[in-house]
Amino acid sequence: MFEKFSLKPVTGMIIIDRVSKTFDGGRSFAVADLSLEIRQGETLVLLGSSGCGKTTTLKMINGLVEPTRGGIQVNGCRVEKRSLLSVRRSIGYVFQGIGLFPHLTVRQNVEMVPRLLGWAKERRAARARTVLELVGLEPRKFADRFPRQLSGGQQQRVGIARALAADPQYMLMDEPFGALDPLSRETLQQEVLRLKQSLRKTIVFVTHDIFEALTLADRIAVMHGGHLEQVGTAEELLTKPATAFVADLFHRAGQQCKLLRRLAS
Repeated sequence: MFEKFSLKPVTGMIIIDRVSKTFDGGRSFAVADLSLEIRQGETLVLLGSSGCGKTTTLKMINGLVEPTRGGIQVNGCRVEKRSLLSVRRSIGYVFQGIGLFPHLTVRQNVEMVPRLLGWAKERRAARARTVLELVGLEPRKFADRFPRQLSGGQQQRVGIARALAADPQYMLMDEPFGALDPLSRETLQQEVLRLKQSLRKTIVFVTHDIFEALTLADRIAVMHGGHLEQVGTAEELLTKPATAFVADLFHRAGQQCKLLRRLAS
């Protein structure tokens, strides 16, 4: 049951207000007393190791998981008060395991959400062509292929295209490149940066990779054991760590950067 949610509605933002989530009746918390404001048009990266509450936070933003306490507001509306249809219109979700339907073609996968929203066939087809081009997949070459006929990187591009298909205001991305080889991962990181600049979406991106966070984020929210350790720009986290955990995390990243520079010289 939600506690009273007292924040005034604020459009164009995601507001997480003192949110906690337990799956075992309060013996432990996947997320504990989390408060965050995600600004319109920014990319906020949730950074932390497995089990720190990153994915649970994304699922609560998308309404897939209900907070135990606190509330979440997306574009001025409380998530638990919105219909599933409304959530699908405003939020695109890129899954960790891609989640393409293997029996559907690329075009059919991309058209899935617009079809559920009742878009006309011609409008769905035109939008599918547009978003496939946006993510670097030539529609004439890829639209009629099945997922098994694509590389991992191509499948992930289709996943991004599917999330963009209904032109959502917000994008949630849950470790989307974690299973890819380093070259494909770096290529798709640059693709996200390009899309971010051209489409100006609000993006919440989950990763355990500090270098991916530094590459993509406007701000980074460091999570540990379900708690928010610190949120800020890369410079703020590097120069003014708020906790010993953040200081150690970014110190180790700095040491790795120095080692890589030595090896490259």
